Amino acid sequence: MQARRVTPGRRVPARLAGAILARDLTVSGARWTKGRRLSADDLAALAAADPGEPVTVLVPEPSELHEDDAALRLAAAVAGPGLTVRGPSQSRVDLIAEADGVLNVRVADLERLNRIDPLEVFTAFDGQVVARGELVASVKIAPHLIEASVVDEGARLAGFGNHPLVWVAPFVASRVGVIVKQSVRGTARSRFEKSVRSKIEGLGSTIEAIVYVDDDPDAVETAMAGFVRRPDPLDLILTAGAASTDPLDACFVAIAALGGRVVRRGVPAHPGSMLWLARIGGTAILGLPTCGAYSKATAADLLLPRLLSGEGASEKTVAKLGHGGILNRSQRFRFPAYARELAAPDG
Repeated sequence: MQARRVTPGRRVPARLAGAILARDLTVSGARWTKGRRLSADDLAALAAADPGEPVTVLVPEPSELHEDDAALRLAAAVAGPGLTVRGPSQSRVDLIAEADGVLNVRVADLERLNRIDPLEVFTAFDGQVVARGELVASVKIAPHLIEASVVDEGARLAGFGNHPLVWVAPFVASRVGVIVKQSVRGTARSRFEKSVRSKIEGLGSTIEAIVYVDDDPDAVETAMAGFVRRPDPLDLILTAGAASTDPLDACFVAIAALGGRVVRRGVPAHPGSMLWLARIGGTAILGLPTCGAYSKATAADLLLPRLLSGEGASEKTVAKLGHGGILNRSQRFRFPAYARELAAPDG
């Protein structure tokens, strides 16, 4: 890059066509913003303008990219499925969610990329529930000109691994069954069913059945078998009433009898640290201790969206909850819309 000075009201050499304006400038009443690529017509307008103070223009080398071109190149490498590109505007390219879903960010690689001066990539939180049309990330280049090799280094880092750096996993219409292992009657049952339906339907899925059973392994096994031992097993089972700290709880005994396994008893987040996660074949099972917990905002409201956006019932999925796992009211913006105004559990 070479820096040159030009003066409004004086002839500007034609060879400076393509140079970059280094600061904002008013020419004949029109506002030119910094970063503007000066065309031959711009040079003529400068020469015909009222006399003014000299301004700096930047002449790019063949190996350099304009900030907008650089931002677009880097954004193409950063953005994965579920995103559309908006911009550039003053070297900033925004990434917008194409559908309702869960934002995924390779946080460690995001930090590595941002160590490369002067590249800038900034996002909303990994695991945050986002709506269609929502801004979820931006890519920006600080200077007006940058070596293409620096942008390519960032692009290689963004493309490293099995997943893109940033993507939105849209909610997948899933079939859900609910098993309640506690006595719930009258208005309490009505409130519970309304609450659990609002969660599932709010994430684009449907509940096929809600089954109330005795606290007995055989009864729970029969109910679970009805959801998983069929030609079209359900995608997810929700339970209420199991004790995550009791290895002989009827739910855990039934899961083992059906050939499943418990993935995690308790999750690294609160409220909701008494959640548990299991699976039988391809069916995930998410448990809360009581029906009442479904009417309150807990870690389940961050885990459930991940499960309903195609993420597996695995230790890796649960482990992600730890960063940002103190779910006080200031964190509610990360939850699905249905959970943002719910009360938190006691404790």
